[in-house]
Amino acid sequence: MTDESQQLKPPGGAAATPAERVDRRLLELLVCPRTKTSLIYDAAAQELISKAAGLAYPIREGIPVMLEEEARALRAHQPQQVRDGEGEDDS
Repeated sequence: MTDESQQLKPPGGAAATPAERVDRRLLELLVCPRTKTSLIYDAAAQELISKAAGLAYPIREGIPVMLEEEARALRAHQPQQVRDGEGEDDS
């Protein structure tokens, strides 16, 4: 059985389905494949954001897809919270 405190859930207090949960330990280990820098977890979009590379890597069924060809290019007008790194899990 998986410890709920070790998993990130979508915002809004809704319970995540098993496919939506991302293991916190996994997120702590992952880095951007292009720049080797840390990533920001965007739970609402189910993406891992690399500010350094300007890419958003998708999370599909709870599994981060860390392939550059699958990543979405970030636009210059991303929400302020993503640009500033808010929403990062500091715990």
